[in-house]
Amino acid sequence: MRKLTAGSICILAIFLIVSNCSALEIGQAPPLVLLKGKLGGRLDGRQWSSSELTGKVSVLFYVDPDEKDRNNPASEALKKANFPAAAFQSYGIINMASSWMPNFAITAALKVKQKRYPTTIYVRDYQRVLVKTWHIADNNSDVLAFDKSGKLIFEKDGKLSADDIRKLLQAVSDNL
Repeated sequence: MRKLTAGSICILAIFLIVSNCSALEIGQAPPLVLLKGKLGGRLDGRQWSSSELTGKVSVLFYVDPDEKDRNNPASEALKKANFPAAAFQSYGIINMASSWMPNFAITAALKVKQKRYPTTIYVRDYQRVLVKTWHIADNNSDVLAFDKSGKLIFEKDGKLSADDIRKLLQAVSDNL
């Protein structure tokens, strides 16, 4: 077995620190992700790319199916705000790998939710691509908002408080 030198240990430590840092920072656009085929995609089977997060202010819910109702108050607040469709888009991306439920059951539930929120684009992530690429929380409910250029303007993992929802709505409104 080869000996590790102090230099190689230092390089390894830096690599581990950098790889564990969040890929998402306020004011920055996240790394590009593409969900298609075995990785996932829209409910209708078409691919989804994070490049779609440009052109409009976007709110993205990245959700463990077991936590699907955790941020319904935020979804309802966005629906009630009735932001103009020409300037606003919401996405529900489902972390399919984080649930014990079979994919067909999750997809059926998504189709029901699509009827409740018809303007939201629903996407399946079968392999935790966003967790791995963006380093967002797994097995949770993450809420992210992006400005028209695709830069992050709001991020929260877990249940949003009333104050968090107010901040989310303000961030969206300020960037329309």
